Amino acid sequence: MVMNSTVNEFILFGLTQDPRKQKAVFGVFLMFYLATLLGNFLIVVTIKRSRTLGSPMYFFLFYLSFTDACLSTTIAPRLIVDAISQRKTISYKECMTQVFSAHFFGCMEIFVLILMALDRYVAICKPLRYTTIMNRHVCSVLVTLGWVGSCIHSSAQIFLALRLPFCGPNVIDHYFCDLQPLLKLACMDTYVINLLVVTNSGAICTVSFIILLISYVIILYSLRNYSAEGRRKALSTCTSHFIVVVLFFGPCIFMYTRPATTFPVDKVVAVFYTFGTPLLNPLIYTLRNAEVKNAMKKLWCSKV
Repeated sequence: MVMNSTVNEFILFGLTQDPRKQKAVFGVFLMFYLATLLGNFLIVVTIKRSRTLGSPMYFFLFYLSFTDACLSTTIAPRLIVDAISQRKTISYKECMTQVFSAHFFGCMEIFVLILMALDRYVAICKPLRYTTIMNRHVCSVLVTLGWVGSCIHSSAQIFLALRLPFCGPNVIDHYFCDLQPLLKLACMDTYVINLLVVTNSGAICTVSFIILLISYVIILYSLRNYSAEGRRKALSTCTSHFIVVVLFFGPCIFMYTRPATTFPVDKVVAVFYTFGTPLLNPLIYTLRNAEVKNAMKKLWCSKV
């Protein structure tokens, strides 16, 4: 493995270099981050403490909220601090750690979304066997496989990142360390490495998105046999899931399924899956879910 020895730190360009806009970035994204932590914390604690939210759907929602909080924490604090700092540097080791962590939790989010779609498929298409198929042991094994798969994916990404030699400019035109902007700084031919990145991250995003689309088409087709009330309830749940899927996978596919080129819009697009999805998930899954709202009211009102 080729270890970089020339560059010891990078400079993160951030979202903007305008001092006034940087203050706005600090205020807005600090509120986004705190709201993300609060929303996901409420869901995690509510599911953990509530006896009424014991179904597999909420078991997977627990891990989705936990993953969202971790993904946001991997990226948000650095952006917030850099927005009011004169020296926006990040060490080489910290940069590599951020690459690993962002891909680890990002990939876990993909796996959890797939598991949530699988849960809805079994619940709607095989209702009589639902409790047998999606028992707690099976769900725990599936989540464990998700963690293992995420570790394999992020290990492959960090392996590629560590092979990049940096011997010149060290300004990353982004607000966090990722392979695409790092490839732009590497003083070597990055064609093969970029191809591997697309094969790894790009394929995971695209194939997972296609699998999810197919699963929702099958679910919608199966709903034709349900009563009007059953269709309404199932559609409400599946619509929430599908909104999350589009918000997360759209930007990811745009970022990781193309050659090693960067566009001015990249940072704005990245905001959707690094800040937008973790922030919106708690709102989507609580505002559209009466069971979660009732469990929250029962749990937190009794604490007051």
